[in-house]
Amino acid sequence: MTKFNAKNERLKREYVLYLEEAKRRDPATVDRVLKSIVRFEESTRRKDFRSFHRQQAVAFKKKLSEALNTRTGERLTKATVHSTLRDLHAFFFWLAHLPGYKSHVRYSDADYFNLSDKDVAIARARREKRVPTLAQVELALSSMPTSTPLERRNRAVVAYAVVAGARVAALASFRLGDINVDESFVDQDARHVKTKFSKSFRTFLMPVSDLAMSIAKDWHAELSAQPSRGPDDPLFPATAITLGPDGEFTSGGLAVEGWSTTGPVRDVFRGAFTNVGLSYFNPHSVRDMLVRHIMTLDLPLETLKSWSQNLGHEGLLTTITSYGSVPTHRQGELIKQGLPKAQRPDSVTPDPKLVAAVIQMIEERNSGSHKRE
Repeated sequence: MTKFNAKNERLKREYVLYLEEAKRRDPATVDRVLKSIVRFEESTRRKDFRSFHRQQAVAFKKKLSEALNTRTGERLTKATVHSTLRDLHAFFFWLAHLPGYKSHVRYSDADYFNLSDKDVAIARARREKRVPTLAQVELALSSMPTSTPLERRNRAVVAYAVVAGARVAALASFRLGDINVDESFVDQDARHVKTKFSKSFRTFLMPVSDLAMSIAKDWHAELSAQPSRGPDDPLFPATAITLGPDGEFTSGGLAVEGWSTTGPVRDVFRGAFTNVGLSYFNPHSVRDMLVRHIMTLDLPLETLKSWSQNLGHEGLLTTITSYGSVPTHRQGELIKQGLPKAQRPDSVTPDPKLVAAVIQMIEERNSGSHKRE
């Protein structure tokens, strides 16, 4: 079997350039799209894209629906299938306008990569997220070892996820100078912090856990006290690899440079939770935890909006709809409690500010101006 098709490879490079420069897609998205295209090529034994026929799309959909996840051994989820087919739909739609391909691929051919409406609904259905409680996170933090700088770094990673609520890519790219301990804030500068949509904003450290706040500040102080490190150095240095006396590579403390990927952060979280007998909670779940926590505090609208901005959201609607879902068991508890007499509709005067905010949210949703952040 041919390992690659030279014409296809040149075309894929051109498509990557289009995605990166014209569509402004991030590297992770481009990688996913390329994997989708390669998966299709494997199903056709890497035939030239000029030879595309809609039957290839139909056969690929059938094969994809029967494919197994190499990690779990189970069928691919509808969401994965939908994402793969959506990538291929966009690729072949783009292909149809290129000279030399117009007579071989029609715009309507891309539609053969669509799923049925039923399968799309299943793929897009929201499942309840696995989100830790603040008590579980503090249990993990209190149980993490602290004997070495590497162990203290790992504990600080989890602590900063709690008090800064940062996404995993941003967390891994923080520098020492981004943290202002005296004023308790983090400047997420998109020039070097990997924020979503390359947005720069200030996050004030959130006082949800005294333990996490103490760990975060202690780690910043420990690193700042080292003469060899300055404000432009990473807040979370990578693990240095040295050659041991037995000739094998071994961990040698903290490196000068920081992490280039988010994998080590996920590994830290996995170890922190499994160490106390809990299943793995990914770093992003801490953001959900923070929103669920503040929803229980009965905060005024202005304060809720401040927390929303602290998470990097343009609108409060994003915070509530994307992160603020009530766990099913809690939903049942609240419904069963009913409304106290003082809060029943016939005895409550609506807060004008809250009413105005809800109206604004509805208008934003109807205009399609809000997006998942």
